[in-house]
Amino acid sequence: MVANRSLTGTVPEEVVVTRRILSLCAAGAALVVAAVLALAAPAQAAQLTAVSGFGSNPGNLAMYAYRPDNLPGGAPAVVLLHGCGQDASTYFTNSGWRTFADRWRFALIVPQQNSGNNATSCFNWFETGDISRGQGEAASIRSMVGYAVSSYGIAANRVYVSGLSAGGAMSAAMLATYPDVFAGGSVVAGIPYRCATSMVNAFSCMNPGVDKTPAQWGDLVRGAYPGYSGARPKVAVWHGTSDFTVASANANESRDQWTNVLGVSASPTGTVSLGGGTTMERYGNDVVRVYRVSGMGHGTPVDPGSGAEQCGTAAAYFLDTICSAYHDATFFGLNTGGPGPSTPPTTAPPTTPPPTGGPCVTATNYAHVAAGRAYQQLGYVYARGSNQAMGLYNVFQTNALRQTGPAYWVVGC
Repeated sequence: MVANRSLTGTVPEEVVVTRRILSLCAAGAALVVAAVLALAAPAQAAQLTAVSGFGSNPGNLAMYAYRPDNLPGGAPAVVLLHGCGQDASTYFTNSGWRTFADRWRFALIVPQQNSGNNATSCFNWFETGDISRGQGEAASIRSMVGYAVSSYGIAANRVYVSGLSAGGAMSAAMLATYPDVFAGGSVVAGIPYRCATSMVNAFSCMNPGVDKTPAQWGDLVRGAYPGYSGARPKVAVWHGTSDFTVASANANESRDQWTNVLGVSASPTGTVSLGGGTTMERYGNDVVRVYRVSGMGHGTPVDPGSGAEQCGTAAAYFLDTICSAYHDATFFGLNTGGPGPSTPPTTAPPTTPPPTGGPCVTATNYAHVAAGRAYQQLGYVYARGSNQAMGLYNVFQTNALRQTGPAYWVVGC
């Protein structure tokens, strides 16, 4: 026998009423909880999204884009180029760039290769038809940038590019072929532009590498857009000292290429020690940087964690050393939107006036501070006037500073 049931098996009226009241109360409580959750959740949840119809696509690439919530008009954008065997989602998820896109409010454009173009999904950095202005994969990536500028309100003069391995070599190709489109870029474990022009010589470019004079390398870039006389993008080069897939000699060759193109000496004007066994070299007025990560193999440097300068996820070809995305983003001057971290940026946005031919002094960071050419804040040193970062406050870091105005010094001579 079941309680509260009549001998006929029906439920008494008072029980029915009670159950209806309890049911209504439960439904009301559920609605309250749902309303609270709706208020607590963000209005949007930005995701990496496939984009179709972005324009001319002779290279047959796919476009993905990430726009943080509340992206302002005139925001910058960074093009991310994945390595072989990867895809847009893999690079977006692990490289760490999303952290700073959210923090400083800039967009990410993530092209994706397909196996129909290359069996291992490498960008074809060694095919002339894909690394020439107006052709192939380079032209497809250019179309994606144009779409982002017109459809998302991206600032046309604040577009940057970064890539790993084959994507790094393709990053160099974009900087060479479209200097009028990109304000800067980084080449991670990559290769100088037009080291190879077919698969036959691509492998020798990778390892042991090809040695050319700075002028020869520079001529290859200048030939990518003949007659161009406008500003050239700033360039960062990243390489692990134990990279046996793309020999670390390529870091020097890339340095020679871009210092020659930008008209600065191939001798560093300053050297800084960073975390993760990384040494950063500055060239000229901080227009070229070379990061050498001691003991690191082939991959994108990341540094998982929640610190202001940490990012990324350690995985295959994402190596736990240092957050390269943070250093690139500050080098590009992207750390000006959103709240930003509480610690001083590694690089301040460029504010350098035209050089006036003032004195040039090479000394330790300690000596520069003591002489009033620089100042220190929270253990870091900055050039007085320009606020350019010089590294740690000690007697081991050496920088060259040139005076370009009263109490105004810039890094590099």
